[in-house]
Amino acid sequence: MGSLPALNLPLQYPTARRDDSVIDDYHGVKIADPYRWLEDPDAEEVKEFVQEQVTLTESVLKTCDTREKLHEKITKLFDHPRYYDCLEGEPEVLLDPNGFSEDGTVSLNTLSISEDAKYLAYGLSTSGSDWITIKVMHVEDKIVEADTVNWVKFTSIGWTHDSKGFFYSRYPAPKEGENLDAGTETNANLYHELYHHFVGTDQSEDILCWRDSENPKHMFGAGVTDDGKYLLLYITENCDPVNKVYYCDMSAFSDGLEGFKGGKSLLPFIKLIDNFDAQYQHIANDDTEFTFLTNKDAPKYKVVRVDLKEPGSWIDVVPESGKDVLESACAVNGDKMIVSYLRDVKYVLQIRDLKTGSLLHQLPIDIGSVTGISARRKDSTVFIGFTSFLTPGIIYQCNLDTGVS
Repeated sequence: MGSLPALNLPLQYPTARRDDSVIDDYHGVKIADPYRWLEDPDAEEVKEFVQEQVTLTESVLKTCDTREKLHEKITKLFDHPRYYDCLEGEPEVLLDPNGFSEDGTVSLNTLSISEDAKYLAYGLSTSGSDWITIKVMHVEDKIVEADTVNWVKFTSIGWTHDSKGFFYSRYPAPKEGENLDAGTETNANLYHELYHHFVGTDQSEDILCWRDSENPKHMFGAGVTDDGKYLLLYITENCDPVNKVYYCDMSAFSDGLEGFKGGKSLLPFIKLIDNFDAQYQHIANDDTEFTFLTNKDAPKYKVVRVDLKEPGSWIDVVPESGKDVLESACAVNGDKMIVSYLRDVKYVLQIRDLKTGSLLHQLPIDIGSVTGISARRKDSTVFIGFTSFLTPGIIYQCNLDTGVS
């Protein structure tokens, strides 16, 4: 990197006032917190301190003679095609995060494409905040719809298969008089909620699908099964690898989700797992038979199956390995699944039978890290992200019908 001549000069670092009057008592132990005043981002003193830090930083960085070259290089590395109509199509830019804001503070946080590829829902984050705003784009003409979904945090975006709308998670909007600037608050968020948004409508018309006023710290994530029939609700309370699982049969709604407009009632979820004993990740389902990846009585994880008609009877499909850690499992190509093991600090990829769990093939892969696996049950092609100390980030494509990669 270029030289920083400003470092040869004495820097006038902003003075952080020390407040020795702030002392907490934890079970008889007194702990001083002299800089707690910095936790209030709306205080004028804090704003001035932050601005002084920014000014000092800029005064140093602007003297770097290779800063602009570094900027150009990083921009070139990140500016590459990301969207194809099909694997053989000409690439085109569908969504360019570089154009979200002039100062570069707005970034792409999450995205999800509807089942028929008609719509793209994407979440925008400002200045690195966990809060996101969801927008909707019409893919064919790249027109951004008027839909704006706010107060969203810690969410997935799950489209219904009719592409009429999607499920998302959010917190209640602040009441009048409270801080309305999402991302600047320092208190914990409570009362996470699950909503459904219909494309082309105002957020005020969204359906409240689930909330739990008795457990304000619980967080909710939802996903629609591959057959479009079930909505799965995942409930967590912290970062531990455990969750509850509820399900809702959307095919039983005579009036569809539209019948829940107006806040008449929450969706009728049924509890499949109602404790925080283990983690469960949905892999696939055939009608009422559901397959999960779990660490229930298996610290190195295993694949299990349960029939919703007999929720108390679970069977092992792929038992826990004696030494390998089962990191992921994805359904692909109808009756198969691709599983990723970590064995002696090396990734092992296998194709297994989804029904029986039996090993069908082992995919050759170099020593390194599998950064992600993208697969769908209705497709024969799987994409595998890989990187290592000797290999830059690369995406492998493998056709399970032909064996070509």
